[in-house]
Amino acid sequence: QAQLVESGGGLVQSGGSLRLSCAASGTIFSGNTMDWYRQAPGKGRQLVATITPGGTTNYADSVKGRFAISRDNAKNTVYLQMNSLKPEDTAVYYCHFYKYAMDYWGKGTLVTVSS
Repeated sequence: QAQLVESGGGLVQSGGSLRLSCAASGTIFSGNTMDWYRQAPGKGRQLVATITPGGTTNYADSVKGRFAISRDNAKNTVYLQMNSLKPEDTAVYYCHFYKYAMDYWGKGTLVTVSS
């Protein structure tokens, strides 16, 4: 059974940076497109960034130029570098992939950005 474990969240001031990590197990990580989603209080889950097995990336307009997704296939880990953080980036951040008609989610890591 595939498992995803996020880490790296915390409290940061506006303008600060954080790097999130997501460690995968129980799956052929290198073949998966990996995503980061986030869910702010009282809102739906939003796709933040995607990275394909080949390293092609895509971002939500709200984070372009500030966030960077990357992966280390040797470590079965995907990262989200978040710079110039804003209070509106406050959310629980989730790692995700979709494979064989199933969605796999981590439990999330909370990012709080104070103004």
